[in-house]
Amino acid sequence: MFMKSFAILLSGTALLLVSASICAAETRCGWLENPTPGNWWLIDKDDTWTIMAQGGYEADAMDMIGDISAGDYVNTNGNYGDACACMDVMTEAENSRVTMIHSFKQLRISKCLNDKALPPPPGQ
Repeated sequence: MFMKSFAILLSGTALLLVSASICAAETRCGWLENPTPGNWWLIDKDDTWTIMAQGGYEADAMDMIGDISAGDYVNTNGNYGDACACMDVMTEAENSRVTMIHSFKQLRISKCLNDKALPPPPGQ
């Protein structure tokens, strides 16, 4: 009886550890691109992550981003453009998507320009 209970406890603990690692937020920093209405990407050292695609996909908690034109920002298309940001997010690596935004911090453009691990700014 003790061994069976111990085995159940051990397997439950392992499941919790695996679940926690799958659901853990990660900090991703890079270019935040908003070229047109409803289209948002984060381009970091690892990938281009879809945050929102007009008429389709949208990550949970998009409202965490706010108005990027109020900070250090490069206007590329009317009211749309690029910023540099760090975000605590959950991702879906197989689809290169941000699934949930936990926090957002806009940085100075120079931070991304000087980060050698990042690709050049979008549109260049």
